[in-house]
Amino acid sequence: MLTQTLPAKPGVQNRFMMQSITRWTLLGLIFAASLYLVIALYAQGQTAFALLFLVVLGGLLYVFVNPRTYAHRYIYPSLAGMVIFIIFPLFYTVGIGFTNFSASNLLDFERVKQVLLSQTYQAGGAPYDLRVYPRGEDNSDARVELVLSRDDAGVLSSGPIDLAEAATHALRPVDESALAGEALPVRELIRLKPQLANQVLRIGEETLTLSGLRSFASVATLYTVATDDRLTNNQTGVSYIPNHEIGFYEDAAGNYLTPGWTVTIGWGNYLKVLTDDTIRKPFLQIFAWTIAFALLTVLFTLAVGLLLANLLQWDQIKGKAFYRMMLILPYAVPAFISILVFKGLFNQNFGEINLVLEKLFDVRPDWFSDPTLARSMLLIVNTWLGYPYMMLLCMGLLQAIPRDLYEASAMDGATPLDNLFHITLPNLIKPLMPLLIASFAFNFNNFVLIALLTGGAPDIIGATTPAGTTDLLVSYTYRIAFQDSGQNFGLAAAIATAIFLLVGSLSLLNLKLSKVQV
Repeated sequence: MLTQTLPAKPGVQNRFMMQSITRWTLLGLIFAASLYLVIALYAQGQTAFALLFLVVLGGLLYVFVNPRTYAHRYIYPSLAGMVIFIIFPLFYTVGIGFTNFSASNLLDFERVKQVLLSQTYQAGGAPYDLRVYPRGEDNSDARVELVLSRDDAGVLSSGPIDLAEAATHALRPVDESALAGEALPVRELIRLKPQLANQVLRIGEETLTLSGLRSFASVATLYTVATDDRLTNNQTGVSYIPNHEIGFYEDAAGNYLTPGWTVTIGWGNYLKVLTDDTIRKPFLQIFAWTIAFALLTVLFTLAVGLLLANLLQWDQIKGKAFYRMMLILPYAVPAFISILVFKGLFNQNFGEINLVLEKLFDVRPDWFSDPTLARSMLLIVNTWLGYPYMMLLCMGLLQAIPRDLYEASAMDGATPLDNLFHITLPNLIKPLMPLLIASFAFNFNNFVLIALLTGGAPDIIGATTPAGTTDLLVSYTYRIAFQDSGQNFGLAAAIATAIFLLVGSLSLLNLKLSKVQV
């Protein structure tokens, strides 16, 4: 028996067609805009970013066009965000670690060559003094007369000219007494400086341009380029050749020109950390302090948190809810506020802590100048900031320990220390271990505390990079990359890569331990 398929209703067909047209139009617009962005980035020399958006665009088209990947459409935005904001910055940072990218090596080779060729120097004799006279009908600045003077050249005038247009003007001798009106004051010259800079004046074969606010001088191009990219200093005659191993123009004596360009130096930044004593010693010192700081912070916060949690579990204490609320307050206050408050309390001259210590013991510690005291201060402040978290964890875990264990130990004559080491800690450590590792990883990169409290000071003597005795690796990396005149982004990226490997290893260990607990 034959069955006849009923045709779809015209309204359903039209609606389906409109949805399909809308979807393909939207995809087409997104594709066109993204492709334009890729081309624009590539044209600007940003090949890495152009490749990133090309990959994201290709994945977008594959997921939304292929029927077999229909389910992935809902997760692709999150995946694309992870690629753009996590994976790409990670690989980009690793890539920078293999270059000499720094404050003096920011540009590419062609751009550096353009910058050097645009430099000029003052040629010929002394500069000419400049005076500007208004020559507009209503004394406006639409037309002015430029007057130059020098002892050996007399007085020269450009005649009435229009500053609104960039042009070249021939100067002619003029009698000082023939100049009418008052010259413009310095305030007006400052306002007219951009227009004056566009004017070129000629005295015979000599070309003059603005060299100061009130002077014109003969200038010439400082460097001349040859076909092999060699630069010759027209003032001194010294030749510079491009050294693509270090990214600088260099002469025969080893002197180089700035700025330089970015080049790949391989493992140079990593080897510098291992071989250069002025970098290796501060790095190892900061690395050791970072490990000690993270470990001691975890130990102190756990000890204080566990002690307070035990006290709050004591049946004879009344008003536990009030004490619990007061002890959790440091966790509720934003960390940067507490840090700034402690910075004032530890002030060496006017801080309340030193005032009390001076009254009681006649001592005034140099909290910010002495390395040992500065590190002790950091541990004190960080313990204050971190103990509420540990206290909350311990309060919950202590309630899970059977009370029968303590009653049995009391019958055996156990002391409180026996209960601590044989009952409490063994039952707390296993569930706490992943959280302790997470706390260690957090304090390993505790940038806010260092930046707001000490700024890394006091500095390490003899270090060629900005390094302090209280710096952690993360703040040390930040100072190398963004502080002082020798901003070295390549070295900072290499150190950041090492930090990532350390913290990543801790995270993997944390995941492994968490899986064991599951």
